[in-house]
Amino acid sequence: MAAAAGLVAAVAAALGALLMAPGLSQPDGQGAPGPRGGAAAAAERRRSGRMDQALLLVRNELPAPGLNLAARSGSCHQCLYQFLAFVPPNNESLRKPGTASVMVDTQHPLTLLLNSSVGDRDLCKIQYHFGEFGNYSLVVKTISTSNQTVSCDLIINEGPINSYLPILFAFLVYVGILALLIAGRLLMKIDPVRNWVYKKLNPRATDRMINSELGSPNTTDSINCDPAPQSWSSGSRQRLRSLDTFRGLSLVIMVFVNYGGGKYWFFKHESWNGLTVADLVFPWFVFIMGTSIALALGSMLRWGSSKWKVLRKIIWRSFVLILLGIIVVNPNYCLGPLSWDNLRIPGVLQRLGFTYLVVAALELLFTRADSGTWEGRFPALQDILPYWPQWIFILVLETIWLCLTFLLPVPDCPRGYLGPGGIGDFGKYPNCTGGAAGYIDRLLLGEKHMYQHPSSGVIYQSTMPYDPEGILGTINSIVMAFLGLQAGKITLFYKDQPKQIMSRFIIWGIVMGVISAILTKCSKEEGFIPINKNLWSISYVTTMSCFAFILLLLIYYLVDVKKWWSGAPFLYPGMNSILVYIGHQVFANYFPFKWKMQDSQSHAEHLTQNLTATTLWVIISYILYRKRIFWKI
Repeated sequence: MAAAAGLVAAVAAALGALLMAPGLSQPDGQGAPGPRGGAAAAAERRRSGRMDQALLLVRNELPAPGLNLAARSGSCHQCLYQFLAFVPPNNESLRKPGTASVMVDTQHPLTLLLNSSVGDRDLCKIQYHFGEFGNYSLVVKTISTSNQTVSCDLIINEGPINSYLPILFAFLVYVGILALLIAGRLLMKIDPVRNWVYKKLNPRATDRMINSELGSPNTTDSINCDPAPQSWSSGSRQRLRSLDTFRGLSLVIMVFVNYGGGKYWFFKHESWNGLTVADLVFPWFVFIMGTSIALALGSMLRWGSSKWKVLRKIIWRSFVLILLGIIVVNPNYCLGPLSWDNLRIPGVLQRLGFTYLVVAALELLFTRADSGTWEGRFPALQDILPYWPQWIFILVLETIWLCLTFLLPVPDCPRGYLGPGGIGDFGKYPNCTGGAAGYIDRLLLGEKHMYQHPSSGVIYQSTMPYDPEGILGTINSIVMAFLGLQAGKITLFYKDQPKQIMSRFIIWGIVMGVISAILTKCSKEEGFIPINKNLWSISYVTTMSCFAFILLLLIYYLVDVKKWWSGAPFLYPGMNSILVYIGHQVFANYFPFKWKMQDSQSHAEHLTQNLTATTLWVIISYILYRKRIFWKI
């Protein structure tokens, strides 16, 4: 406990000292001011501005009637220009240009449009990516009075700060800690050093410390989606550590982005089509849940459990997950005491619970206690052909999703609409967010029982409630878990053949990647079915499955085949995933996971807080691992 607390303090102190160092606040292209001057200037700019924004001063040297300034974000597909400010005309009598100042977004490139306030004549259009806390001027003047040629010149008054340096420094801090831990383990392999440690410390405690990575705890057979299942051999109690490591990696990233991800846009969910880091982790968690189901069910049946007993456990665990999601982890608590009037029904745990119920029951129906070699015409397809009814069921589900998505009539919306509504699609369908998916949720659940602040509201300014864990998208989360189930079957049927396992992971990854390329036309916006986390589109599922197969292949090779990596530190939260997920949600606003910041407009402070909170949960899971405490539902 003392060592864990010391590590937390060391990480927090190192991050705080490095991420908020004065040098991080120096503006680009402004020379190298003294430490106090650079820090003071940056702090002053943060007090006068907001994170991810820059100041733009527009100087209009043109005569009446004045100008309208509008902008459109580069990440906003087919969006209307949004009015920013009216710039008064030049005052010829006082020889004073008209001015207007606005704050502009720095997360994505902007297209600025200046036109006359009378007649709507476009004068100039500028594309530029502004820097955070930068100070800019846009000077509009006449070059030639004969043909009324207008110039628009963008001038940098004060360079922006480099808001991405804290990420680099945080990376170096963690690499340094990792290097120290590796060096310590190597030193412990030297006999004189190890003997000296034995003399200074309790021998039994030291032995546990040295060998903490050599084995995994013995657990009773379980089919829950938290700890990974037992390995294949009935005589061995060894776990597949790669599954826990994969799950833990997904969970750690999930905790980090849920805590804010340093307030960087790429650690937030994509507004609509496309992917960010935050969009990767939930489908990976669903995928590895399916993998665990395949291994766990076979293990349960081999140990003599009846299918009816296993089915009762599946139903109970699904019910508990759904109940925890509705009552404990519900974002509508921010609206006040929870009541039926504003209870959000869908959610992450709810979707996990229902997906688990369907996929585990489907597998239970067709699984066998003996997973020996299949004696059929095509032994190379022994992990697929015996389960053809499952594939038919999944294909029927996907057909239902396609038909509802593209054929269901939605009032006042075009059939098959997949857009964000709001100002997207040039403002033609402002109340059509999510198309059929949003309509089904509003019809069956009611607007007050859905997520009230979808990610599309930021860029696309949509006002309709939309739930990314809604009803229609659950179909594709079942497909995602089923693909993870396929990965589990591969490890079962080829249990003593790691080359076969890895080659099939590669094949499945390639197949999923090809399907994604066809569906999306290798384009973010122009494909048949774009990659979309809010919709859980089928292209999103195939893309995430492609990544998951390849990532699981790498982890399996490093952890279970070559044993070059123990899986630490991701192994520990992966073995207590439900506890860590619920815990990080419940205690999100409590110290030491959150504290009052000196400067809430600093990425460095947010990153320090979020990384410290995430590290704390990893350390908590490690302590629980050492004490053999695992929360299972």
